[in-house]
Amino acid sequence: MRRLEGKRALVTGGSRGIGAAIARRLAAEGADVAITYHRAADAANKVIEEIRSTGGRALAFASDNADDQAIDRVVSSVVNEFGGVDILVNNAGIFEVGALEKTNVEDIERNLNINVRAVVLASRAVIPHLRSGGRIINIGSCLATRVPAPGIALYALTKSALIGFTKGLARDLGNNGTTVNIVHPGPTDTDMNPAAGDSAEGQRQRIALGHFGSPEDIAASVAFLASEDGRHITGAELAVDGGINI
Repeated sequence: MRRLEGKRALVTGGSRGIGAAIARRLAAEGADVAITYHRAADAANKVIEEIRSTGGRALAFASDNADDQAIDRVVSSVVNEFGGVDILVNNAGIFEVGALEKTNVEDIERNLNINVRAVVLASRAVIPHLRSGGRIINIGSCLATRVPAPGIALYALTKSALIGFTKGLARDLGNNGTTVNIVHPGPTDTDMNPAAGDSAEGQRQRIALGHFGSPEDIAASVAFLASEDGRHITGAELAVDGGINI
């Protein structure tokens, strides 16, 4: 089923892991897909070539999420190439841990700029181009609402901020038929948090289903929310975490 035929999607941080899986899934559902990446040009090009090899349209743009003007340039380029934007997936982010008293102002600003401000700026840039039925999907975290270990305060702050932003923007954009939702992944088998990593067993013991998720699990939920099947869901938090926060 190609539920996104004729749609144009932008996925930030789409070169690897969850972002790459989302890009592939949206393309498989029929969407034209653009991704951003920071330094992983080779990985981004691989994702693009995979999509193109199946007949899809795909583009990759280098973009630093801490750069105020970068996302405006990317959105303009996507609109010029694809003719518009229907779906924005705010996936790009960083995960840095450590005691708050050992962080400096630059650390705090970097986390807020990339995990929060960049989401706001990308959404602001896309809104003028969204038609009725547009979609904004933010990628949060199971750590936004429950923090089981020390050293995660700053990261949890940034992801919990996205909950309020999602709900507020859903209210703002509801009149034009645009939905805004947030997906909270739990432990997901990526190079950032491998299922065979040193801390994996402790995480696995807290997951109700007993195993890590895959990037494709997150991508499937994003594709559902992006499709017409998700047309009456907005301002919602969708946990795709194997039950770690039950």
